[in-house]
Order: sequence, then structure tokens, then C-alpha cells
Amino acid sequence: MSLFTALSNFLIYLRLHKWRSRRTQEQYVFHIWRFISWIIQDSSEFQWTRIESLLPPQNKDDIKNWRSPLFDLAKKYSEPTIEQITKEDFDAWRLSLADSGLSVKTVNAHIITIRSWLKYLKKQQIACLDPTTLDLMKVEDREVTFLTSEEIERFFASMPHETIQWKRDYAISMCIYSTGLRISELTTLNRNDVNLETMEFAVRGKWGKLRVVYLTEEARDAIQVYLVSRDDHFTPLFIRHNFASADINSSLLDNDTVRLTRFFITNMVKSYWLKAGILKNMHAHTLRHSFATTLLTNGADIRIIQELLWHASITTTQVYTHVTNPKLKEAHQKYHK
Repeated sequence: MSLFTALSNFLIYLRLHKWRSRRTQEQYVFHIWRFISWIIQDSSEFQWTRIESLLPPQNKDDIKNWRSPLFDLAKKYSEPTIEQITKEDFDAWRLSLADSGLSVKTVNAHIITIRSWLKYLKKQQIACLDPTTLDLMKVEDREVTFLTSEEIERFFASMPHETIQWKRDYAISMCIYSTGLRISELTTLNRNDVNLETMEFAVRGKWGKLRVVYLTEEARDAIQVYLVSRDDHFTPLFIRHNFASADINSSLLDNDTVRLTRFFITNMVKSYWLKAGILKNMHAHTLRHSFATTLLTNGADIRIIQELLWHASITTTQVYTHVTNPKLKEAHQKYHK
């Protein structure tokens, strides 16, 4: 089977059977495309290919006349086939990725995608390499950055409430700290998704699965204050406000153009960390980590935290026990004299 046919079939499987998000599909095709372009070594053909062009358009009207470029590539490059690819090929490619300066985590992400691809092909009875033969590179222990209770107070105190943008930023930060949402999950929220009366709502997270998250009273009040300040008809729960009120009903604006991005929210939160004088190595998940460590230090069971964070494995959640266990410090002070 052609590599391009194997990729095309895999993308259909991800979209129709696994319900993977558009973003996940783009990541998978990027990793596999990177391998195919390396193994074929025809830079003139692949250098300027946009990953988005390999996926069907999101507009239902455009998809009717769309033809995947993978079909034509499969005819042009009939070899090597997926059956001809060996473990040595994948190992050499992985080494080239590592030598290019990519982090171990990023290289492993590529290999995880390849293993998923091969696992699918094996299920289709394609005689390809056994995915279990591809081992991941050893990584350093995961570093968790979180805010202490004093830093949390300073962080929220640094946010003024006068303008609608500031009310939005405060509501966003409160929402993440209250629920433990991932930034990608927050950006997809719409107004009708959130039940402010019961202070809970369902969110579709990784793997397309639904989970219920819960708001604190402070977070609910912050969202209410923000929504009352809005006079638009847009569906997203949180939107940008750098447009004139006269343009609200124009064709220039719609739900997609006003919805906030992960990049915007990450930079917005970081700006308030700096304003509060918090100089830790912050990143997009710091408020989510702070949500978890707050629960843990206040006595919540690790299994409950796993469910709230929607971790597939308890070992992922257990990283928080190493950074919040007060008994370690107590034992050190008691016995190291």
C-alpha cells in the first residue's frame, strides 16, 4: 500500500471513527507527513505543501468538490510502500529529528503518532511494521509549575475590573483555576454550554470524551459580571473586544473571528503574572496545575483529582504529590538535626 493511501485511510479513520478534533488531525498528519517527506527525500514536492490542504475543508459547501491531493501523490509515488518500511527506517528518522534540535518530548510525540498509524494499519491487516517495536526515548521527570495560595491572591488582585476586557480576563482566569480546564477546552466554550445556576457544565476534552467540571461561586460571579457587560449576539463564552460596536452586526465579524485563541489566552495570563511580580517559569497550564495542587494540599483524594483533570492514567496525576507533600518537609525538619 502506498504511504499516501495509508495516510489517507488513517485520516478518514481519525475523523469518522475516532472523532478526533481538527487540531488533533492536523498534528497527526504533520508528524506522518514529516516522515513521508524524509523517507522519499523529494523536497521539491513536499517543501511547500500546506498541512491544511491534506485535510477536507471545514465548510460543508466546499467539501462537495474537494479531492484529496493524497490520491494523486499515491499514483506518483507508488514506492516505498508501507509494507517496505522497516524499524531501521523509523529509527534513522527519529535520530534525524533529535539531531535537528527538537526536544525529546517533541520527538516522542512524532513516534506516538507513528505507532497509532501502524496500529490502525495492523487492524486493517496491512503487513506493516509492528508498532510495539518502536520504543520512546527516555524523558526527564515532568516539571510542574504552580502558584502558592499567596501567589494566587496576588495574581487575581493584579487584575482591574473597570473595562469589559479586564472583566473578561478575570473571568477566564477564574474559570480555569476553578475547573482545571485546558486552554484548548476553554476556547471552545459557548454561552449555552455553561450552567451558571448549577455551577457546572460538560466539556468535550481529549479523545472527544465528555466530562463534567464545576465552578466556584467566585468563578460563577466573575462570568456573570462579564456576560452582563456584553451587548453582542456572539455564541462564544469569551470573545475579543477590539472591534467597534458598529461592526457587531456586519459581515466582518462572526463566531469564528471573535473567538479567542490559545495563543491569546496564554499571553494574557502571563501578562498578569508579570504584573503581580510572579517570576516563576509560567506556561499555559500553570493555572490548571494550581487548581490540582490546591485540591491536593486541602486534602482531596488523588483519584478525585484524576477524574477532575481527566487524566487517563493515575501516574500522570501523581506528579502533583511530589511537589505538594508537606510530610516530606516535616520529616526532614524532624530527623535532620
